Amino acid sequence: MAAHKASHRTACKVWLEHEGKPVLGKGGAEILQAIEDEGSISKASKKLGMSYRYVWNYLEKMRRTLGRPVVKAFRGGKEGGGAELTELGRNLLREYRRMEAYVASLLGDKEYWEAVGLRISARNSLEGVVEEVEKGEVAAKVKIKIEAPTLVTALISREAVEELDIKVGDRVKAVIKATEVMVAKENQ
Repeated sequence: MAAHKASHRTACKVWLEHEGKPVLGKGGAEILQAIEDEGSISKASKKLGMSYRYVWNYLEKMRRTLGRPVVKAFRGGKEGGGAELTELGRNLLREYRRMEAYVASLLGDKEYWEAVGLRISARNSLEGVVEEVEKGEVAAKVKIKIEAPTLVTALISREAVEELDIKVGDRVKAVIKATEVMVAKENQ
């Protein structure tokens, strides 16, 4: 009997929210990108195989959720109408693309999955005590005193600090990759 090859893979969807409401996912990012490329809601709709009404309603829903438009449309004339992304629209699209790329790189990062999946090389893991936590708006800096004695500084997301409930005096591991230092904390 032949061995059955696994037909599953790890996948996830990325979307941006505003005050707990979804604002932009893959389809919305495709709409904004098509408007950016085509300079027109009508041409973007055709390019994506979507109805103009659907795209317009999607953009209107985003405007209501955010309280500001993501697209500025121009009326027709000799040259025809047009549309362009507002600064907010460009920023949302850029942030979505950045997060989409980050998640894709994470899903393909064998070292990360080893770090969170119980298989990790001891040579890349240093235990220590948190000596300082500085939280910024997006990132946080965590200083860890390693027993060697060595002090390692990790720049991680504020969300990770809050999710792991990292505070001064906690025992943690500095998980070292070639390009970054991650912080791991055992569940208690």
